[in-house]
Amino acid sequence: MIRGIGIDVVAVERMRRWLEDIELLHRFFAPEEREAIYERKDGAALSLAARFAAKEAFAKALGTGFKGFALRDVWVVNDALGKPTLRVTGPAERALRRIGGSTLWLSLTHEREHAIAMVVIES
Repeated sequence: MIRGIGIDVVAVERMRRWLEDIELLHRFFAPEEREAIYERKDGAALSLAARFAAKEAFAKALGTGFKGFALRDVWVVNDALGKPTLRVTGPAERALRRIGGSTLWLSLTHEREHAIAMVVIES
């Protein structure tokens, strides 16, 4: 059963500026995400934008926004083939369980100027 659906779009240009602010990156992104972003070199801003959109989409799918948890409690990892998966920990995981969620589905896409993420929460 679907418990929530969220979608978000992020301007890539905004994330280009964020790449220059290490404190901001540490505040909002998990260490694994920062490592993956920097590995993408020229595509770093696109990757950052997609990952930020995924966090926002998750909060929207919950229906509560970021109430009670931090952006760093939600992060994107890619499998060996590049498929993105959303991981949650601590307060974000508890929020997911509270609405009966157990499985997260994530889709990311980006173009030159925008990145989009969609999250589906399933029980």
